Amino acid sequence: MKIIVLQHVAVEHPGVFRDFLREDGLTWQTIEVDEGQSIPDLAPFDLMIVMGGPQDVWQEDQYPWLREEKAAIRKFVVDMQRPFLGICLGHQLLAEAVGGSVGPAKVPEVGVLTVAKTSAGERDPMLQSLPDPLSVLQWHGAEVVGLPAAASILASTAACRVQSFRYGDHAYGAQFHVEVTKDTVAEWAAIPVYSEALEQAMGPGAVEMLAGQVDASLAEFNQNARTIYENLKSRWAAAAA
Repeated sequence: MKIIVLQHVAVEHPGVFRDFLREDGLTWQTIEVDEGQSIPDLAPFDLMIVMGGPQDVWQEDQYPWLREEKAAIRKFVVDMQRPFLGICLGHQLLAEAVGGSVGPAKVPEVGVLTVAKTSAGERDPMLQSLPDPLSVLQWHGAEVVGLPAAASILASTAACRVQSFRYGDHAYGAQFHVEVTKDTVAEWAAIPVYSEALEQAMGPGAVEMLAGQVDASLAEFNQNARTIYENLKSRWAAAAA
């Protein structure tokens, strides 16, 4: 299985999913789109994973490469009908690429919070065997505000209706972070826009506070990530066969 990973800042990578992929003998090609790396021909790839980042989907004038990235996601998901997983910004880019819309969040979510499955999420393969509500790391100030009819909302919160969705039967987005590692908070807090959002949400000492919360929940986060990976792995393999 050939995997392409699109990143928007070096420290927002697939995180603990890298361990799972390596255990299965899988490798991936990383494209750092924010550094000007071009997205290659997509034909050889069986799976696309798109990560988070400090950019917003509507900042195409500031980040012109967003246009190319959205077009690539649209081609891979809509035209080629191949498996996709998007996290945070990747989730929002998927929504726009398939005909949905994204806007500023009415209430930014930052911290260790919970999301609840919808009725569709209770039945969906990706979320099978996961707790409900599900404890997750949130760190976002934008959200998906509209989806096409071919999409199903899988998880929600009171503040953000589209926490996770599926497009067709092969493309998934998650607004929350399931890829967390022991280094995530420290690495992301070094990004000014992230640290500002963190302090606004949690007050002085936010980095240390959140690091403690994530450390206390890390084993649970990683087990949930493992469950999601195992739930999706067979679907990815079948599509690549």
